[in-house]
Amino acid sequence: MEHKNRIIQTLTLPVEGMTCASCVARVEKALKTTGGIESAIVNLATEKVTVSFDASKADMDEMSKAVENAGYKLILPSLDQRSNEPTNQRTNETRLRLMVRRAHHQNDFGGQAAYERRKESDFKKLKGEFILSAVLTIPIMVISMIGMTDWFMAWSPFTMNEINLLLLVATTIVMVVSGKRFFSIAWKLGRHGSADMNTLVAVGTGSAYLYSAIIVLFPRWLSVADASGHIYFDTAAAIITLILMGRLLESKAKRKTTDAIKKLMNLQPKMARILKNGIESDVPVDDVRKDDIFIVRPGEKMPVDGVILKGATSVDESMLTGESMPVEKIPGNAVVGGTINMDGSLEVRATAVGKETVIAQIIRLVEEAQGSKAPIQTLADKVASVFVPAVIVIAVVTLALWLLIGGIPFSSALINFVAVLIIACPCALGLATPTAIMVGTGRGATQGILIRNAESLERAHGIQTIILDKTGTLTEGKPSVTDFIPLNGHERLAVLRHAASVENRSEHPLARAIVDYAVREGIVPGDVESFKAVSGLGVRAAMNGTEIVVGSPSYTKDQAIDIGAAEKEIVRFASEGKTAVLVAINGTAAGVFGISDTVKSTSREAVEKLKRLGISVVILTGDSAATARSVAASLGIDRVIAEVMPREKAAHVRRLQAEGAIVAMAGDGINDAPALAQADVGIAMGTGTDVAMETADITLMNGDLLNVVHAISLSKNTIRTIKQNLFWAFVYNVVGIPVAALGLLNPMYAAAAMALSSVSVVSNSLRLRTKS
Repeated sequence: MEHKNRIIQTLTLPVEGMTCASCVARVEKALKTTGGIESAIVNLATEKVTVSFDASKADMDEMSKAVENAGYKLILPSLDQRSNEPTNQRTNETRLRLMVRRAHHQNDFGGQAAYERRKESDFKKLKGEFILSAVLTIPIMVISMIGMTDWFMAWSPFTMNEINLLLLVATTIVMVVSGKRFFSIAWKLGRHGSADMNTLVAVGTGSAYLYSAIIVLFPRWLSVADASGHIYFDTAAAIITLILMGRLLESKAKRKTTDAIKKLMNLQPKMARILKNGIESDVPVDDVRKDDIFIVRPGEKMPVDGVILKGATSVDESMLTGESMPVEKIPGNAVVGGTINMDGSLEVRATAVGKETVIAQIIRLVEEAQGSKAPIQTLADKVASVFVPAVIVIAVVTLALWLLIGGIPFSSALINFVAVLIIACPCALGLATPTAIMVGTGRGATQGILIRNAESLERAHGIQTIILDKTGTLTEGKPSVTDFIPLNGHERLAVLRHAASVENRSEHPLARAIVDYAVREGIVPGDVESFKAVSGLGVRAAMNGTEIVVGSPSYTKDQAIDIGAAEKEIVRFASEGKTAVLVAINGTAAGVFGISDTVKSTSREAVEKLKRLGISVVILTGDSAATARSVAASLGIDRVIAEVMPREKAAHVRRLQAEGAIVAMAGDGINDAPALAQADVGIAMGTGTDVAMETADITLMNGDLLNVVHAISLSKNTIRTIKQNLFWAFVYNVVGIPVAALGLLNPMYAAAAMALSSVSVVSNSLRLRTKS
């Protein structure tokens, strides 16, 4: 029977020792064989695994041991535990839950920093090994090439045997010190009947080295009278050096794929200025608690999320939203940790701290997306699972055929064997998809486009129909005055002043729109007396003895006011989807406002670009058909579905999907949640709330519809890059292996080509950082 309280937890942990696509397949397989594991997804580019598991069944020691048996090391979050703590199932479940919480905390900021430090240490070690290897390999190769010439032997104080012994010593240092990593991992894997890229390198270089060493030390064993032409120390050393060089270049390039995460992490300041009992004190940002009051001066960053209590300013939110223009903020407005206070001094109450802040949630979302797998990666994974064993078989067959049929010396057949092993290393194959996804999702994050996972990123490139909610997506989401016409000879500014003075006492959205319009016209609302409001209909008041009525046509008529002069405009406004609001002064119609939810300035451009991408655009709204058609006409949209209740929107998405289209839905992420979930790709507009992030496949941090276009373009560019990477990775191996088997490829050239193939894949992915 299924456990009623079964809760699936997710943990992302570093894995040491992975180098290629075969490693990825092996770690995933090892973890999936342990109890309670729902899924295990490895990202070679980040060298991390994301594990989903049932905490009541999973065992962290079993997971760690399984990965270790596969030849790798799983890095677990540190926990402060007593050494005598019992290890029964209940304790293990508690430890796993603590580990999830600890890992989530670490992955927000501290854990990522620790991970970066470890990677920096690994990079320095790799660099040192490469330098040592290169310093020794260069003279090994030079001496190997010229050591057999008469002029060199005439000049050299050493005999041929002594030169060969020197080459043996130098190559041994390269193999034992710089090449240790390959042999160590290959040995661990071999003990468990497994193999990966390290196995290929170890077997290839080890074979060349051992054969050469035997020739030098025990030539009679192989019936060789003269070592000349039979030693390949230069080949073994050069392969180690070239592969280390490739790893070094690859590591440097891979660092750039995490730039977006690093920039987001660096947004949060280290200190916050807390105000308590009238005294300001600087404290570490980790010590800030919810509801604490903090001070932010001009030019400083917000330490955590909060609500402004005192002060007004403009805030640079570009790193979160991609919007370059500062946003004006006043008391009551929310601010996000990490954004920059431009010019005013603020007093702010903390509303979210630690992993609850928007930055922490974005980092979590981006990391999860970068750690997920796109469906396009399935083929590469299937190939990788059998690749290395198949290559070893091909290499052995190559050696046997050259010896038995080709009739060439063993040394020459051995070189062909080594070339097959080296050229086949599937490093590029393993990096093809994750590096592109990392750069693509990171690029999106810097533009305010948050992509939930790699599957969403891949689906977005195939969108054929996009459904746009009207209010807040195509339009500003709030009413504003578009027309104002004075009536019956009344002076325009005088009517505006009377209307604004009365509406200034009302909190109705239409009233606020009239006041805002009047203020923009330079009107300062005055004081009124005898104010009375009728909910949803209108208001009336007196101002210096003048009776003023502002409201709907029906309300105005009920006040015994003749609205005949406004009938024409009322009809026109209705046909354009606008709301008519009348102003009457002393019983006479004095003016009429046309109010509507105005279309965003970028909506038309966005719709045109979506059409150019071959995407059909549909408006889906609960507003009246007349209003929806008016907006559609202004934007060039032909298909309109209006007067739809929120609960009915998902059904309309299903109907469009039934027509065979891949459907995206763009809405506010809360009211449109069912439709967003139903769509093939749900896009939440202009919100960074938990609901939006958890419901939508793509969350846009600002409400600009152009970001929908950017998100789709980003998806298309990323998938195109993945296909390019996979094509060249496959072609490289498909062409390279036969060439090497035919004896047409020197192992040193194979090593150089293999190393550069991985670098080229990462470099190709990095081009996404500059694409729009």
